[in-house]
Amino acid sequence: MALPAQHGLSTHVLNTSSGMPAAGMSVTCQILKGETWSDLHGASTDSDGRVKNFLGSGLLHTGHYRFIFETGAWFAQQRIETFFPSVTIEFHVSDATRHHHVPLLLSPFGYSTYRGS
Repeated sequence: MALPAQHGLSTHVLNTSSGMPAAGMSVTCQILKGETWSDLHGASTDSDGRVKNFLGSGLLHTGHYRFIFETGAWFAQQRIETFFPSVTIEFHVSDATRHHHVPLLLSPFGYSTYRGS
């Protein structure tokens, strides 16, 4: 079942070592089709560290998704060493009528995530 884009996918990246949003980080959204991951959309986080809607005017469907955050390139731009060249977060959308927000709390040597609202 697909619904209008207000029921979409978003993220927020916060650099917990500085307490500041991770502005300008490249993030790719992918969906699993069969056994193959397909790109849905690529974006850069805004000045508040957010990508507000990966689907644009597209439709959210049930299924497996993932966000790939280019953390290594972002930290390199900040001239900060990091252990993680990228962070991939996989998640499952079982209810396409709800918005799915997947934040990333990031430091150079660790990260965490959770299901946001």
